[in-house]
Amino acid sequence: MTSVLVQLRQLLSIAPSDNDHIHAARVAIGLVVPGVVILAAGRPDLLIYAVFGSFVGMYGRAESPARRIRHQTQAALILGAAACIGVELSNHGVTVPTLVITETLFAVVASMAADSWGLRPEGPFFGIFALGAIATLPSGRISPWGAAAIGGATALFCIVVSIVIAIRTRDLRSLRGLRVTSAFRGVRQHTPTATMAHALRYALAISIAGSCGLLLGVDHANWAMAAAAVPLAAADARGQDSSIRGVVERGTHRVLGTFVGLLITGALLAPKSGPVFLAVVVIVLLFPTELFMIRHYGLALGFFTPLILLMTELTAPTDPLTLVRDRAVDTLIGVVVGIGVAVVSRRWGRPRTSGHETA
Repeated sequence: MTSVLVQLRQLLSIAPSDNDHIHAARVAIGLVVPGVVILAAGRPDLLIYAVFGSFVGMYGRAESPARRIRHQTQAALILGAAACIGVELSNHGVTVPTLVITETLFAVVASMAADSWGLRPEGPFFGIFALGAIATLPSGRISPWGAAAIGGATALFCIVVSIVIAIRTRDLRSLRGLRVTSAFRGVRQHTPTATMAHALRYALAISIAGSCGLLLGVDHANWAMAAAAVPLAAADARGQDSSIRGVVERGTHRVLGTFVGLLITGALLAPKSGPVFLAVVVIVLLFPTELFMIRHYGLALGFFTPLILLMTELTAPTDPLTLVRDRAVDTLIGVVVGIGVAVVSRRWGRPRTSGHETA
């Protein structure tokens, strides 16, 4: 009983602030400016591409300016590729099997890149989510070049914001030696075997979750696959047994935070608010999402979930009740699959011990 109370207390506790508002403000600025431009152009339905581009600003949270800029550039490569692939799939009327196969293959490549580059946040979640969310949008709304222009311009703006902050704070020393080619430099945090094993975890989880969604429809497959990737981000590429607790905790936060966010989404959509209002809400929600992302993942999901659902609603409107119900089911499917794969594969990529060694 005591153990349960301790775990419950940990689940509800919020870590102390470490100047999180500064990082959250920097991330929010990366979306506010492009978002205002899109609204001024009268195209709130295109806000989704700017939102995914703004996720670049989330990388390098507590790093030096040079490392942050390099990691944001690397993240932009992953997110940009995901967006372009997603638009192509959308314009060609993607089928569920095609989406599952494409996301599985993309997850392998993106996971290896993220681990090799040492990206923080860990894993390929944002790329996987961007690919699937954009692929399931109505076809013909925008060309791949148009999506790349919006997302790329937003990502570039986020990187420029990081550079300007470094200049304003006179932290120029850390920028010396920064080269364009450094965006492809790896950090070798894990062995190639461990990196590949971690990528295969993502492939297995996403393919299983996608297959479950296959029975429900293309949009279900996308959300289930995205949810399956979340718990695995809490496990490092070595798949250590100790990381399983983090996987379960991350999955629990995902479910509870998403459910709270779904209630907020339903409340926002119930009055049939106009697209401009919803777009403004999306832009505003990015700040509290990033403010609590490290301090309490579940609380951050309470803001992140309506942000994601509202931006997709602007592009492809649907019945609010159906939206909330379906996303709840998809989240449960994905999280259960993700945790299950993490447990089953926890020894993948770990060096073998000789017979005389003790456990």
